[in-house]
Amino acid sequence: MTTPHIQLKLFAALSPLSPENSDRVPIKPGISVKEMLERLDIPTVKAHLIFINGIKRSLETRLSGGERVGIFPPVAGG
Repeated sequence: MTTPHIQLKLFAALSPLSPENSDRVPIKPGISVKEMLERLDIPTVKAHLIFINGIKRSLETRLSGGERVGIFPPVAGG
């Protein structure tokens, strides 16, 4: 039996915090995005936009494995 995993992509200022295994981050099924970020030492306050399989979601969204998770920090500009 293989361990469930996700593909994690951190953008902009979060990019340097990407784990080495970002293409196959092991997870426990049912873990929330917030719990997963905390486990990876990624500040949840900097997770402004969360996309799971291309759909905007929240920190409370539960993961089951196989998802593509993209996280963007707050972006300022003009």
